[in-house]
Amino acid sequence: MLKQVAEGVLVHESEFIQSHAVVVQGRDGVLLIDPGITSGEMAALANDLRETGRPVVAGFSTHPDWDHVLWHADFGDAPRYGTARCAASMQDLLSHADWRARIAPGLPPEYADEIPMELLGLITGLPADAARIPWDGPDVRIIEHRAHAPGHAALLIDEAGVLVAGDMLSDILMPFLDHDAADPIEDYLAALELFERVADDVVAVIPGHGSVGGADQFRARIELDRAYVEALRDGRAPDDPRVGPSAPLEWLADVHEWQLQRLAQREQGATAG
Repeated sequence: MLKQVAEGVLVHESEFIQSHAVVVQGRDGVLLIDPGITSGEMAALANDLRETGRPVVAGFSTHPDWDHVLWHADFGDAPRYGTARCAASMQDLLSHADWRARIAPGLPPEYADEIPMELLGLITGLPADAARIPWDGPDVRIIEHRAHAPGHAALLIDEAGVLVAGDMLSDILMPFLDHDAADPIEDYLAALELFERVADDVVAVIPGHGSVGGADQFRARIELDRAYVEALRDGRAPDDPRVGPSAPLEWLADVHEWQLQRLAQREQGATAG
């Protein structure tokens, strides 16, 4: 079921860790951002869009994680965009004959058989300096950064004041760093600074996973994410409800410990070097 977040902006929430597909209405059709995750959910979303009389005229993937580069035949063959780095990451994955096997370990087992792989990752990279999505609809500003994944982009729908955050600014997931990056801590903090610069323009934030938040929650989530990342940087235990005893998902504590281990290994490697 589609729910309105702001004028012309709607979301469809998946059962899988509250994943959000975002619909932006244009004059002749819609922009579809990060649709997922099962075939049934996407077919239902496509049907809901047909009933509105607005076809999908463009798609966008905020980053190259498998659950953000899915597609369904019922959405049609509209162009699907991502940043140049995002598209390059997907092209590299799909160049391997065993790409399905490479993705398989990361799929949730309870949904794995229902996730369509046929159209995964078939996105076109926008020019590196692209500031907006090329489509016949409201201006959608691209805020590219290096946090969480290569070529990650948040999208600011200017007219509606809605920021689509991708896998950041969640109320249920703490920051997941890109541990393959040269400087995952500083990359994440730099992305949060970019969000702060547009805070006055934001009335609602849509995370990739979690609850939609208002302007106050947008600012609060920036601060919560910053506090978590700075705690990782400084070797302190974070005061964060998303990883403590009351964490909304029990496996987040394990992810937190894994992140600590990866950062410690990086530090040891730097010292040894």
